[in-house]
Amino acid sequence: MEKVNISEKLAQFTDYWNPRVVGELNEQHVKLVKLKGDFIWHHHENADELFLVIKGKITIHLRDRLVELEEGEFFIVPRGVEHKTAAENEAHIMLFEPKYTINTGNVQDKRTKDRLEQI
Repeated sequence: MEKVNISEKLAQFTDYWNPRVVGELNEQHVKLVKLKGDFIWHHHENADELFLVIKGKITIHLRDRLVELEEGEFFIVPRGVEHKTAAENEAHIMLFEPKYTINTGNVQDKRTKDRLEQI
């Protein structure tokens, strides 16, 4: 068991939409990812997904509303709910989701990550 410094982990990469695993607990991955621009519409059939904003702002698009998140705020997208994330400027996000969760959910895309780097 080692402590994790979030800022140090985020400094290890610069690319967007490519989550890195920084911890595991109870069959869950704790991930860090940098976002900028728009992602794709998708859902996770069997997994809830928690988005915690570390730096910046993001918008989670749901089919019936928009959820605006700022630093220090989080939102849980329930399993099966179609969503799309977006960030006008670079944002740093921590994700909590089951280990088997694929970032693009039910959609295959050029940004689909089947294997995640652990840092």
